[in-house]
Amino acid sequence: MAKNLLTSALFAGVTVGVLAAILQFIFVVPLLMEGELYETGARVHFSAGVAESEAGAPAIWGDIGRHIGTVAMNLVAYTGFAFVMVAGFALAQRAGHSVDARSGAIWGLAGFIAVQLAPAVGLPPELPGTVAADLGARQVWWAGCVLATVLGIAALAFVRGSAGVIGGVVLIALPHVIGAPHLDTYYGIAPPELASHFVTSSLGVAGASWVLLGTIAGALWARKA
Repeated sequence: MAKNLLTSALFAGVTVGVLAAILQFIFVVPLLMEGELYETGARVHFSAGVAESEAGAPAIWGDIGRHIGTVAMNLVAYTGFAFVMVAGFALAQRAGHSVDARSGAIWGLAGFIAVQLAPAVGLPPELPGTVAADLGARQVWWAGCVLATVLGIAALAFVRGSAGVIGGVVLIALPHVIGAPHLDTYYGIAPPELASHFVTSSLGVAGASWVLLGTIAGALWARKA
């Protein structure tokens, strides 16, 4: 069992970490680096009829060391997520639930909802230069939202009867009823269109990566079971 868990998580995490980094280089990094142009003042969003200042397109491949760090971060993050996921597979299997590629994809979607989508409802991904509430308060809310959503999804999936439904819905909704920490006004320096594009691209890449992670891990688990 331990060897099954280790090999499934390691292979799935490394594979998806590389693919997630590639997707980020294509869809997310260009937007991130464009946002940095506004952060540094190299490009200024138009205001009161003043035309937006011109600046060259961001040099996407100029900072190789930074991009190596992006790949490394994805490898570590998705390998860690994979270990947590396959540990869940083991618990589910002991409880009599089968795990395969299809159910693994559902696990991956649940992971995306818990770790990426639900927190983004309160604290969406931010472009560089965005002024936000206190970092410590945001981190506490984010961690609480992830934990509550994980427990809520688990209750919906594995607790029978109305108690599971009611408990799951309450847990998932609770962080948003409390509310994420925000400032009283907005201080963004980048165009809102760029910010919204960054949010949707970031979540789209994360969603695809999580589902792929669950599918690969589930397929490997079923094959080795």
